[in-house]
Amino acid sequence: MTDRQRLVVLFGGRSAEHDVSCVSARHVLAAVDAEKYEVIPVGINRDGQWSLAIAAAEALAADDLPDALDPSGPTWDPLPELRKLTAAGPVVVFPLLHGPLGEDGTMQGLLEIAGVPYIGSGVLGSALAMDKLAAKDILAHHGIGQARHRSLHADDLPTAGSEAAQALTASLLADLGPVVFVKPANMGSSIGVSRATDALTLQAALATAATYDQWILIEEAIVGREIELAVLGNRRPQVSGPGEICPGAEFYDYDDKYADGADLVLDPDLDPELVVELQTTAAQAYLALRCAGMARVDFFVADDGRVILNEVNTIPGFTPISMYPRLWLNAGLSYPGLIDRLVDLALERHTTQRRNTTR
Repeated sequence: MTDRQRLVVLFGGRSAEHDVSCVSARHVLAAVDAEKYEVIPVGINRDGQWSLAIAAAEALAADDLPDALDPSGPTWDPLPELRKLTAAGPVVVFPLLHGPLGEDGTMQGLLEIAGVPYIGSGVLGSALAMDKLAAKDILAHHGIGQARHRSLHADDLPTAGSEAAQALTASLLADLGPVVFVKPANMGSSIGVSRATDALTLQAALATAATYDQWILIEEAIVGREIELAVLGNRRPQVSGPGEICPGAEFYDYDDKYADGADLVLDPDLDPELVVELQTTAAQAYLALRCAGMARVDFFVADDGRVILNEVNTIPGFTPISMYPRLWLNAGLSYPGLIDRLVDLALERHTTQRRNTTR
């Protein structure tokens, strides 16, 4: 038995965002208050094998964490191991798994079956926010402004170079162009995202996106400023002030996000009324998508005056250059304090939900 709160940090995973997760988890472990929490790092490798990350635990104890955690170690079977932990005392799971099979409701479903409280959105909120097309349908119903877009299923993509492919690309560019962005519907960290400026680059972009997901999103290119806000809470969410992304490349791609290529500006020069509009819309989107615990909400403020919600990320990055923890730090909430608040929200949501699911 222990007086400390057990915190299981899940990291790695099978998605293309595996490496990002290992970096995020490293910085969460570094920030956790060891007097309050007994941290149990659990890694998932690219093949889906769960392991007790012994090397990460030893590095944490020695105060010598590497730049990214190693997800390998002795096999750790989640359902029996979680039940053992809950029998011994309170436990909260922090799923720091970005992308499919971690952020999309699948892991959340497993944790619901295990009956343990966990940080972040539930099954529905995670699945809705992860699927960009499903999220757009919900947000449109709530009157939230979005980029003009179209969707395609990978099975419906014509053979590259065929007359059908030429007709498709001509239609997309005429409708959304002359510059468009092509994205896998279920992926994050800008993985699989391409910028297309003509028929050839658009065909290549569609093929790239189809390697990551069955559903493909094609959006108009927005000329304007990229603004992000952090949301924290359950039914009464708090919204941070804004931060601005100033990409170092043509767009805010993977390298910009994780190789420190972009400038992240806190307290950008925005009209106060616009800030209120962004904060209000972020909270509205958060609740519409049934989010809980945390999310980062990304906007474009277009040069033509439109305020466009780009996406909602239910497990935002926690690396040193990630906007989510930086926005809360700028608001006066420390990294350890943020983790404390997330744990409290997880316990609150779990207790409330159990009232409606147990007899």
